[in-house]
Amino acid sequence: MTFSVRRWLLLLLAATAVYVGVWAAAAPASWWRSFPGAGHRWLPVLGDYNEHLARDVGAFNLALAVLAIGAARRPADGFLVRLTALAWLTFSVPHLLYHLGHLAPYAPIDRAGNVLSLGLVVLAPAVLLLPARAGRDAAENP
Repeated sequence: MTFSVRRWLLLLLAATAVYVGVWAAAAPASWWRSFPGAGHRWLPVLGDYNEHLARDVGAFNLALAVLAIGAARRPADGFLVRLTALAWLTFSVPHLLYHLGHLAPYAPIDRAGNVLSLGLVVLAPAVLLLPARAGRDAAENP
C-alpha cells in the first residue's frame, strides 16, 4: 500500500469520526433521534436516550478523528499509522459485533446500512496494518 492510500484511508476514518463526533457532542438529543440521517433512525430502537452516553460517544469519536488526522499528516510513519489503526480496531470491532447481534429491529435497508458502515470502519484500519511500500509518493513523504 502506498503512503497516499494510507493518507486517504486515515482521512476517511477521520471524516466518519468528525461526522459522528461533532453531531453527538454538540447536539446529543438530535443525534440520538436522527442518526445516521437522511430519514433513518438507528439509535432509538436500541434503548432510551442518555445525554451523558451521547456526549461521550461524540468526544471519543473526536479523539479518534484527531489521531487519524495526525497520522494522515505522517503516512510514512509506520508506527503512528499502525497505532492509529489499532486504536480504531479496538473500538470498531466490538462495536460491529454488538450491532451484528442487534439487527432485528431494523428494516432490511437499515440492517444493510449498519453492517456496511460498521464493516468499513473495521476494514479500513485493518488495511492500514498492511505493510507500506515506497511507491511514486515516497519522495513527498520522506
